Amino acid sequence: MFRFDRAEKVVDRYDSLGVTATPVAAGGETVHLTCLVIEPGGTIGAHPAPVGQLFLVIAGDGWVAGADGQRVPVSAGDGVRWEPGEEHASGTATGLTALAVEGPSLLLLATPGPRATS
Repeated sequence: MFRFDRAEKVVDRYDSLGVTATPVAAGGETVHLTCLVIEPGGTIGAHPAPVGQLFLVIAGDGWVAGADGQRVPVSAGDGVRWEPGEEHASGTATGLTALAVEGPSLLLLATPGPRATS
């Protein structure tokens, strides 16, 4: 058993604010899984994805934006994929927790589509 919400690192690159990260797992030197906690009012500033990235929201809600800066709402259960070099940002008014998966050859198995309704 282990905790992955320990807030081990403060993320302040790219003018990010109110963000902590806990490295969770790695596959070799190329795939990394990190738990990101964005506090209410926090943002991860715009930056290019160094490799393919998946941003999987597991709690809370907020927004993501691509190179055009257009904010798209996200909430628990939503996932976003960014390609290498793709400019992106994220943030929240109320708090958000996400798992970030990074790697050069991530194969997306989930089917893109609308959100599930309850």
